[in-house]
Amino acid sequence: LWIRFPSCWTWARCQDNGVSDPEREKRWAELFDQLDLNKDGRIDANELRTGLSAWGVVRSEVDEIVRVSDTNHDGQLDIKEFTQYLRTHEKELRLMFHSLDRNNDGHIDVAEIQLSLHSLGVNVSTEQASRILQSIDRDGTMTIDWSEWRDHFLFNPLHNMEDIAHYWKHSLMLDIGEQLTVPDEFSEKERRSGVVWRQLVAGAMAGAVSRTGTAPLDRLKVFLQVHGVSLLGGLRGMVQEGGLRSLWRGNGINVLKIAPESAIKFMAYEQIKWLIRGSKEGASLRVQERFIAGSLAGATAQTIIYPMEVLKTRLTLRKTGQYSGMADCAKQILRKEGVRAFYKGYVPNTLGIIPYAGIDLAVYETLKNAWLQRYCMGSADPGVLVLLGCGTVSSTCGQLASYPLALIRTRMQAQGENANEMITSHLLLPFFLKHIVSHEGVPGLYRGIAPNFLKVIPAVSISYVVYEHMKKALGVGS
Repeated sequence: LWIRFPSCWTWARCQDNGVSDPEREKRWAELFDQLDLNKDGRIDANELRTGLSAWGVVRSEVDEIVRVSDTNHDGQLDIKEFTQYLRTHEKELRLMFHSLDRNNDGHIDVAEIQLSLHSLGVNVSTEQASRILQSIDRDGTMTIDWSEWRDHFLFNPLHNMEDIAHYWKHSLMLDIGEQLTVPDEFSEKERRSGVVWRQLVAGAMAGAVSRTGTAPLDRLKVFLQVHGVSLLGGLRGMVQEGGLRSLWRGNGINVLKIAPESAIKFMAYEQIKWLIRGSKEGASLRVQERFIAGSLAGATAQTIIYPMEVLKTRLTLRKTGQYSGMADCAKQILRKEGVRAFYKGYVPNTLGIIPYAGIDLAVYETLKNAWLQRYCMGSADPGVLVLLGCGTVSSTCGQLASYPLALIRTRMQAQGENANEMITSHLLLPFFLKHIVSHEGVPGLYRGIAPNFLKVIPAVSISYVVYEHMKKALGVGS
């Protein structure tokens, strides 16, 4: 998003190359005066955020700017601290601009963006580089001059080209429960520095807190899928049977499986991506190739951690005192039903990954690109809220397509616990579908989907807040 600075800044832009220090200081003082909303000679984080938002700067790390620039640690910036930040940051931006401007003509073009990112181990197509350029280019020349570059990044505390590349490239990796997250691609430097694993830890922690916060809705969904009761009836029955604490049954193992599932999915995705590329070293994956790699990675992760899924379902449906814990549940399943019981429902679960991943990815890309073309004039970055909105809609569409398979999976997993209510596991998937439709109708394939939808918005919100705080704590930039 470009910055709509006040008229004093726009006027100074045209003369920037020949601007003297006194003139620059005057320009910065005018900016400070406009940001100092209460005119007390200091700018706090709220004033800076409000002022920048009024100018159209909606993705600035305001807290980081104040933290780095506040030399006397009073939580505010005076004129000296403010101008020192601008002076230092303009120098950093000038160095980055010259590193991108490889032919030293005073302008950055598409080819120079591609070359610079490639040198960092980040490969982008001509179309992607053009979108990056258009998000900064304000005069329609398809090049970026120094003033456009400076205006775009002045209030974004990015200190080197690696930070710029990260800013351009990465989207959020959020866990909202059952969404199949296709991991992003990382540069070699990011892998060596440990950014990849810190980002995965941040995502796992966000997923753990999110799932814990929405666990009652998740248990209610499973309860409705298996027992076919009403929404209020299911909630009332769970509370009456085991009290409020019973609403969190099965959440422990649900949280435990997040970290290994994310790690396995990421490692499998990297290996499958390498196999798909073959001899095309450095080439970017196309959408359909990302879909194939993401689906196979998801299937690999599910295959390995699937016994934990079965345990989660059994623990979620258990009555008070039925099992003494996770280990006791696993021991009883193994003794009474054998090893094969840990893979009940595996086939519909794996089949469900394909339509979910395909529809989720296709709808997400379509919505994001439509928004960019209509509202962001070719910008490479639609903003956090738009990305979350696209992710929520695409996840919902994916769930609608794959939910019947998820319901069958849950009923198969529950077999042995409720044998008198379940269809015997030797029946094939088509017969299972036919049985549900003939006894419960088509709506029976979507039992429990209401609490599933209800948890999406709180899950996304909790994930986002925790994820951002974890990234800061682990030193992973936005």
